[in-house]
Amino acid sequence: MANEERLNIEISTSSIMKAISVILIIILLYILKDVVLIFLFALVIASAISPFANWCDQKKFPRLIGVMLLYIIVLGLVVTVFSLIIPYLSNDISQLSVSLPKVIEGISSSIEKVQNGAPKYLDFLSEIQNLLDGVSTYFQQSAQSVFGFVTSVFGGLYSFFAILVISFYLSVTRKGIDSFLGAVIPDKYEAYVIDLWKRSEAKVGRWLQGQLLLCLFVGLVVYVGLSIMGIKYALLLGLMAMILEIVPVVGPVIAAIPAVFFGFIEAPAMGFWMIVFYIVVQQIESNILVPIVLGKTIGLNPIVVLIALLVGNQLAGIPGMILSVPVSTILVEIFNDMSKQKESRRSLA
Repeated sequence: MANEERLNIEISTSSIMKAISVILIIILLYILKDVVLIFLFALVIASAISPFANWCDQKKFPRLIGVMLLYIIVLGLVVTVFSLIIPYLSNDISQLSVSLPKVIEGISSSIEKVQNGAPKYLDFLSEIQNLLDGVSTYFQQSAQSVFGFVTSVFGGLYSFFAILVISFYLSVTRKGIDSFLGAVIPDKYEAYVIDLWKRSEAKVGRWLQGQLLLCLFVGLVVYVGLSIMGIKYALLLGLMAMILEIVPVVGPVIAAIPAVFFGFIEAPAMGFWMIVFYIVVQQIESNILVPIVLGKTIGLNPIVVLIALLVGNQLAGIPGMILSVPVSTILVEIFNDMSKQKESRRSLA
C-alpha cells in the first residue's frame, strides 16, 4: 500500500511539473510573440519555396543560385508593379483624405436632423455618428502612407527584412528547417516533431502558393470591375481586396465594406450593384477557384477556421489572423496523432 501511495505522489508531482513547464513556455512565447511571428512567417514562406529548391537539386542546378534568382525575380516584380501603381495610388489616397471627411460631415449633419425629429432613436444614431467620425479619423491617418497597412502586417521594415533573410536561409539550406528543429527541440521529441513538420510542410507551402494566386486574381478582378462601373478609388479598393484576401473568411467581407460605402454615396442603385458584384466575386472565388487552386490542401472545418481566426486576432492582430490557418493545420495534425495514440492504447488494452 505504501509503495502504491508513493507511486501516486511521484506521478502527480511529475504531472504538476510538466504542466508548470508548459505554462511557462506558453508565457515565454507570448512575451516573445513578435519574434515568434517573424519566424512563423519565414517558415511559411520557406515551405512555399522548398518544392522549387528541391526541384533545383533534382535538376543538378545550384540550390543557392536557384533560390536567389527566385527571390530577385519576385522582389523585382513587386517593386516594378508598385513603382507603376504608386503614383495613381497616392492620387487616390490624397483625394480620399480630402473628400471623405466632407462626405462624413454631410452624413453626420443629416443624422443630427433626424435626431432632432426622432428623439427615440437618439442613442442609436449617436453610435452611428461616432462610428463615422472614427472611420474619418482612421482614413486620414492611413492616408499618410501608402504602405501603412503592409508595414503594420509585417511590423515594420526591420521585421520584413528579417522574414526575408530567415526564409532565404531556411530555403537555401538543404533540410534547413529539419536542422533548425533538431537544434531547438529536445532529443526525446526531435524525431516526432520533424516527422510532424514533414507532414505539415507540403500543406502549408501549397496553401501559401494558392493563397497568393487567389489574392492576385481577386485584386485584379475587383480593380477591373470597379473601373468599368466607374467607381472612384478602384485601384485602392482593388489593392485592399488583394491584401485582405489572404485573411480567410473575414478578409473579403472587410474589403467589400468601403466599396459598398462609396457606391451608396454615388447612388443607392450603385451601392446595390456593389453588393451584387462583391457577392459574385466571392462566390466565384470560394466555389470555383478555391477548389481548383487549393483543393483539399488544408482540409480544415470552417468552424475551426473561424475559431482560429478569432484566436489569432486576439493574440496578434492581423498577422495572427494570417498565420492562424497554417498554425491550425499543424495543431490538427498533433490532435490527430493524439487520437490515434489513444485508439491504439484502447485496442491493446
